[in-house]
Amino acid sequence: MMVDKNYVLVTGGAGFIGSHTVVELIENGMVPVIVDDFRNSNTKMLEGIQKIVGSEVLFHNVDIGNKEGLSLIFGQYNFSGIIHFAADKAVGESVSLPLKYYKNNLGGLINCLECALEFSVDNFIFSSSCTVYGDPDGSTTVTEITPQKEPNSPYGATKQMGERILEDVVKSGAALKVLNLRYFNPIGAHESGNIGELPIGKPNNLLPYVTQTAAGVLEKLTVFGKDYDTPDGTCIRDYIHVVDLAKAHVSGLKWIGNQTGTTVEIVNVGTGKGTSVLEIIHTFEKVSGKQLNWEFGERREGDVEQIFADVTKAKHLIDWEAQKSMENAVIDAWNWEQNLRND
Repeated sequence: MMVDKNYVLVTGGAGFIGSHTVVELIENGMVPVIVDDFRNSNTKMLEGIQKIVGSEVLFHNVDIGNKEGLSLIFGQYNFSGIIHFAADKAVGESVSLPLKYYKNNLGGLINCLECALEFSVDNFIFSSSCTVYGDPDGSTTVTEITPQKEPNSPYGATKQMGERILEDVVKSGAALKVLNLRYFNPIGAHESGNIGELPIGKPNNLLPYVTQTAAGVLEKLTVFGKDYDTPDGTCIRDYIHVVDLAKAHVSGLKWIGNQTGTTVEIVNVGTGKGTSVLEIIHTFEKVSGKQLNWEFGERREGDVEQIFADVTKAKHLIDWEAQKSMENAVIDAWNWEQNLRND
């Protein structure tokens, strides 16, 4: 077993958020070990990470649904912590393919937890989501104690259940420290342009759809709904730069490593500000100088009208807050898109 370095297991580490977190871990002196089977990612991301950090990264092509394969990796390294990203993540797809989401997202988490307990890895960061809040009543600014509503999608349900599984394992007396990071809406790319969001097929998220439309890959952008009860009629989200989100994992890992005993904590990770779909479009057109071909369409099943984070706890508990602007995120995403097309 390799024991001389600060190894951190990163499941889904070749994905959008995972790849940026791997970079931040390396830049903070840790040694991430990526486990990914490329169902939602591409080997190009590994190449991009290596360009940024100037060295090779540790990587295993393993499906976390394969418990035996995962156990072999745990036996090879003395992990100080786990950051668990690996999951299917498209809200719309989860509505049409619920069994896929329940099987992969919950089964993969359970396998990781069983290995963590077997190999005595007690620091566990879970990639959760603001979808656990459902469609909140009253205030659209949610704190970690905002009552959770019925999730609007099976994807959101898997995140709610994931948090419950982790809490129940800790309650059972397991030697485990858990930090659930509830992401809001990650966008952007690394400022180098070497890694960013790389959807498989047609994008499910807004900004890559915007950049692919601008690049001529997609003909037209559809804005789902124009009659929401918001200032411009379109959905409002808390969009956070993916590099800021990646840094939150490093801060969280440092915090959880300093805790004693067992714990389960929840932290919202966002900017604390809401931005509408139309504002994203207009910001892109402003910073890129390109006019987008877009139109309004019908509302999309599973979409919440508006939601953004109260980020007070993140500042006080893990000493983290977002630094980058919406303009930063849009420019970085556009640079990444242009690099992809040049390649």
